[in-house]
Amino acid sequence: MPAPLLPALRRAAPHRPLTWFSLAMAGLAVVSAAGLVADDRVLVGAPVWLKPLKFSLSFVLYGLTLAWLLGRSPARSRTGWWAGTVVAATGTAEMAVIVGQAVRGRRSHFNLATPLDAALFQAMGATIVVLWLATLVIALLQFRRGRGADPAATWAVRLGVLIALAGLALGGLMLAPTPDQQAAAAHGVRDVLGAHSVGVPDGGPGMPLTGWSTTGGDLRIPHFVGMHALQLLPLFLLGLDVLGRRIPRLRAGRTRLGLVLVAAGFLTGLLALVTWQALRGQPLIRPDAATLGALAALLAATALGAYAALRAPARPGDAPTDTTAPPPATPRELTA
Repeated sequence: MPAPLLPALRRAAPHRPLTWFSLAMAGLAVVSAAGLVADDRVLVGAPVWLKPLKFSLSFVLYGLTLAWLLGRSPARSRTGWWAGTVVAATGTAEMAVIVGQAVRGRRSHFNLATPLDAALFQAMGATIVVLWLATLVIALLQFRRGRGADPAATWAVRLGVLIALAGLALGGLMLAPTPDQQAAAAHGVRDVLGAHSVGVPDGGPGMPLTGWSTTGGDLRIPHFVGMHALQLLPLFLLGLDVLGRRIPRLRAGRTRLGLVLVAAGFLTGLLALVTWQALRGQPLIRPDAATLGALAALLAATALGAYAALRAPARPGDAPTDTTAPPPATPRELTA
């Protein structure tokens, strides 16, 4: 009988370096929040401590999720341990640059104004590449499935980490020089390379907390959506497990798997949609008819997929998962 996600969450042993990294980032988030209150400096249109706050909170979620993944068999291996440790080390290095530049009142991203700024930006770029590769290793480990694994939990993890890798990779779009930067470079001026805004300069009007542009496209949005699919899909399955205590249909393995695949399809479609919207220089909160039409089609396809998953006939041996009294943990079940 497949084990639901909730007992698997309780049994998974965390990866210590990633756990300590996440705790350090939580502490840094508190310090950054205090900086927002105590330090009134503004950098590129935003409080100087806003970027360290956002990045530290994002790394808390990212680190804890990877720690959980690496606490599951069969990812519990020497390769997995080293991959997680590399993520923690590179994440720490990236945050050191971001915080150091905030203290100096300098941009951490896209900054080539001085040799030191350029070296720090290049070093941060290298850490991001290494972090992506280490996350890829962790993703590949999730495909080492053992017998007795819960297919819904297995695919929630696999697809979540793959979408996260896509979201991380989309951050590379921000490195493309803007037309103004290309014109400046033609005259020998290279103080900035890349931008997160499309169609408008960085530092313009932005949404509360996130700072996402309200006047142009913003490539941070697909970066965010993709990265946090890593948490959203397992949380979605956790919600199904909780609801399954009241709705027997949601305890059926085939139904749970179908709904997970539909949710992954929705997140993939949403990632593509917000990337397309950003590249057209369109603010998230001001979609045009084409964007709204694409969103309507995505929602309709998701609704049809969910209906099909809920109506799919049970297969022989596809008994409902008992979410009220999970069986004792075994090594094979820990692969769920």
